[in-house]
Amino acid sequence: MTTSIVAPHGRWEPLTPARIVSLLAAMPCSWWIAGGYAIELAVGHRVRRHGDIDVMVLRPDQHHLHEALAGWECWAADPPGVLRPWRPGEVLPASVHDIWCRPGPGRPWGVQVMLDETGGGQWVSRRDPGVRRAVATIGRTTPDGIPYLAPEIQLYYKARNTAPKDHTDFLAALPTLSTGQRTWLSHALSRTVGPHPWHDHLTP
Repeated sequence: MTTSIVAPHGRWEPLTPARIVSLLAAMPCSWWIAGGYAIELAVGHRVRRHGDIDVMVLRPDQHHLHEALAGWECWAADPPGVLRPWRPGEVLPASVHDIWCRPGPGRPWGVQVMLDETGGGQWVSRRDPGVRRAVATIGRTTPDGIPYLAPEIQLYYKARNTAPKDHTDFLAALPTLSTGQRTWLSHALSRTVGPHPWHDHLTP
């Protein structure tokens, strides 16, 4: 069932992961379901209600979005909190990390695309360039072909300014994390965030 959420910039009716696959499958680049849905795809079951749905794309691949979402409206979130139209052919500056997309004028928002950094074949955290991984290792795929961001990377992003929903996601994902995933997340949090309540759950 589609959930409608009223947001400051209009109403959200987030697409399902399967619908996003049908829209973006032809893109000649990697992309991943992110946010709370990435956690649910990792654990294999519903965790909580969602107000939106996120997709992560590497910044150099941003132009493929206009091709995949032909006919859609795409709006860039210019800090601090201003939405403006993103026109085909415009290369978004490094200060813009989020793009809101909807099927047409006045329609509910369907998906938010997050742009992340890359260099030398590595994903590079926009919050700390010292936190990085080979691009080939940052995603997973469900048995039915839905690509999603590795849960330890998604939790790394959720750890700053943690909201109750983020802690819910953490507790849901924790039993599924391998020792290597827990170690990576613990080290990344120590480097970028510092002491964090999640550390006690990540250490043996």
